[in-house]
Amino acid sequence: MFGGYPSPSIDLVVGKFGLVPNAVIHGNDIYTFLTSMFLHADLIHLGGNMLFLYVFGDNVEDTFGHVRYLLFYLIAGIAASLLHIFTALIMGDAGIPTIGASGAIAGVLGAYFILYPRSRILTLVFFFWITIVAIPAVVFLGLWFVFQFLYGTVGAGGGVAYWAHIGGFITGIVFGVAWRSRRRKREL
Repeated sequence: MFGGYPSPSIDLVVGKFGLVPNAVIHGNDIYTFLTSMFLHADLIHLGGNMLFLYVFGDNVEDTFGHVRYLLFYLIAGIAASLLHIFTALIMGDAGIPTIGASGAIAGVLGAYFILYPRSRILTLVFFFWITIVAIPAVVFLGLWFVFQFLYGTVGAGGGVAYWAHIGGFITGIVFGVAWRSRRRKREL
């Protein structure tokens, strides 16, 4: 059906539970806003998402609380999908199913960017040699966002929904700013 997956049964699952922009804009398969967040193409896709969630998610969850964090995560994923749908319609990719949690996780990154800008992220750096460097979160995540925007703008593609990442990240920023201002009001 969609090709690229190792078995026809995976194609069927992705076709049924992946978010297909054309279907959603016609009012069909609305449930795929949620189901698509829990499907991944392979273990590398899943592992990459879980690594980012592991590094950034626990601090944001500690700040928001368990229930608010879950709601925030789902809202960020839905917002990411909405921006992806909009851009897929413009770029003519509206028939391709989207799967993965990276839009929701990008929301977590956006909230972390606002809530913990001075935290240091241990990062592998390849510059003549391989070393580990502690980079401020605002720099690490700021560069990550710039690359997502550049790749999305030039249509780098490769099966990555860059605009979903951007939509999730912006949603996370909005939630982070709202949370921080709410906390400041309580402190006054």
